Parts: sequence; structure tokens; C-alpha cells
Amino acid sequence: MKYNIITTQLQIYESFLKTGLIARGLDKKIIEIKLFNLHDFALNRHRSIDDNPYGGGAGMILRVDVMDRAIEKLKTQNSKLKTILLTPQGNIFKQKDAQRLAKQKELILIAGRFEGYDERIRDLADEEISIGDYILTNGDLAAMVLIDAISRQIPSFIEKSESIKNESFNPITLNAKRSTLLEYPQYTRPFDYRDKQVPEILLSGDHQKIKTWREKQAIQRTQKRRPDLTETEKTV
Repeated sequence: MKYNIITTQLQIYESFLKTGLIARGLDKKIIEIKLFNLHDFALNRHRSIDDNPYGGGAGMILRVDVMDRAIEKLKTQNSKLKTILLTPQGNIFKQKDAQRLAKQKELILIAGRFEGYDERIRDLADEEISIGDYILTNGDLAAMVLIDAISRQIPSFIEKSESIKNESFNPITLNAKRSTLLEYPQYTRPFDYRDKQVPEILLSGDHQKIKTWREKQAIQRTQKRRPDLTETEKTV
């Protein structure tokens, strides 16, 4: 997977690219991340990428002509390259989106800044995504969230692939229905801590009973904490 990020703040990615599984994925060439400075596509010697909004108002707006030039450059070799605009007005990013986008070979992520985008920039994107109902100072944090979540779904990025099968938000089939559940509770040493003990079933060695217990716990936890996640659509 190759991520092409159009940004105004390249320096914000320095630690991100050198840390943890992202660094490992880059080193093993499982993923590739390319940063493109929007200022490099400016149309004047001042390298301007924004301007005052028509009609007045606070803040500066990213220019459509500069953004169009950047996207056009990135699409030189592949005009159908999927382009994602990161914006609080987009569809909320979910686990199923990470799984869907992980099937792409290459993506363009537009990380905005300032007051917002010229409305016509939306026409340059294939999809608009938000990571939540709140406002950030820039879209680069959102870009990093997408990269992290999507990359985890790419084969070999996580060495033990079974570790992501039972994570929260992964759909499973229960009683012929497709459900999205939170992950079941997990425990490790010590067995007894401040009068709270590990459930005995987890020490039984009976894998079928443990599996049944975990499914029940996942259902109960989801019903209590996120009842909105349950889907009632029957599987085919």
C-alpha cells in the first residue's frame, strides 16, 4: 500500500514515520508513505496556497487551483487513483472502512489546514472522511489515524494475523446474523490483584468453553456500552 499525503506540515510526520509498527511496515516495504508539500504546487513566487473567503469571514481558505494542481501531479501515472478528503463534514471513519480501503494499492490523502477548503475542492475527491465529530487544527492527525487503521488490515503488517480477528468492531456471525461487537475482556498475570481475580474459565484449558464465554462477554459488553453496533441483517 502506498499513501500519498498532500499536507502543509511535513514536520508533523517525523516521529510517526519512525515509531512502532509504522516504522516496521516502512522498513519491510509493506507500506510506503510519500509526503507532498502543498506549497510546492503554488502558482506564484510567494508560494501562496490560501486566500481570504469571498463574502468575508474569519480565517483563510485553501485554494482549489493549487489543490487541483497537486492532485493532477500525483495522478500522472494513474488517473483513477482514489483520493480522500479529510474533513469533519465527511462520513465517520469506521473499521469496515479501514478494511475496505486496505484493498487499495495506493491512496491520496488530503490533509487540510486553516479555516477550510474552497468548496470546489470537494469535487476533486472521490470520498470525504471524518474521524469524529470534533474539530482539529489540521487534517494531518486524521491522516495518521487512517494510515494506522488501514495498515493494520494489510497482510503481514501485523505479524500475528490472528490477533486482529477478534478485535472490537470486526463483524462476526452469531445465530445466523451479522453482528459487530466490542472485544471480550482480556486478562494476564497476576491472577489475583486487589481482590479482583481472573475468571476461572480462562484457566480451565477447555478451548470451546472459553470461546463460548468470550462470545457471551463480547455480546454483553456491546449491549451495555455500544448497543448501536448490533446489526440485524441475516447472512446469506
